[in-house]
Amino acid sequence: MPRYFIRLAYKGTNYNGWQVQPNAPTVQAELEKALSLILRQQIEVVGCGRTDTGVHASDYYAHFDVEVGIADTAELVYKLNKFISPDIAIRDIAEVNASAHARFDATQRVYEYKIVKHKNPFTQGLAYYYFGSLDIDAMNKAAALLLDVKDFKAFSKAHTDVKTTLCNVILAKWEDKDDVLVFTIAANRFLRNMVRAVVGTLLEVGRGKMTIDEFMQVVNSLERSSAGDSAPAEGLYLSKIIYPQTVFKV
Repeated sequence: MPRYFIRLAYKGTNYNGWQVQPNAPTVQAELEKALSLILRQQIEVVGCGRTDTGVHASDYYAHFDVEVGIADTAELVYKLNKFISPDIAIRDIAEVNASAHARFDATQRVYEYKIVKHKNPFTQGLAYYYFGSLDIDAMNKAAALLLDVKDFKAFSKAHTDVKTTLCNVILAKWEDKDDVLVFTIAANRFLRNMVRAVVGTLLEVGRGKMTIDEFMQVVNSLERSSAGDSAPAEGLYLSKIIYPQTVFKV
């Protein structure tokens, strides 16, 4: 059966995350419903990862199989965007190798966390409004230490069913962009709730409530209870997924 990658973006405010859940609106459910109706066959999509309730994605991939190859993918993108919720935008659909997997073939993922320092009605639900001063330099010094960390258990949601809590973080930095404070973190994989827990703990450093040495003590403790509270969901975006070119059909 032909397999396709679908690239999309979504505002997660009105959804209980990506993954299908009983009696709750999810992005996966919306996408499967739209594809099944337009293609006139039951379509199941497999996403590149989970996002929690209220979390957004500016770059998200999923794969799906069809009985017969799609003649015009651009037309399908157009039809999907006319039919699907305005909170979801379909960017592209491309045929991939039959064994390509949206989740397992991803080699790198990038998340961004956005904080606004002044109340802004146009970022309501799309960024975390934080009142108070933050020591960005200290937060960046602490964030840079994450590049040498291997085990991120201290930032993982408790009692999750994962085989390993090891991750390879290759970028972690804060930037002030036009009155929006943006934290960017890139890694080969992420644990559930990891980014929000990292952000929440770095905010403790920024507030002066935790030293950089204490931040590393949290990391080395491997205990979620030692880290800070998770930052609110509305500021988090899955912003980039990278795949090897070999998964795509030429």
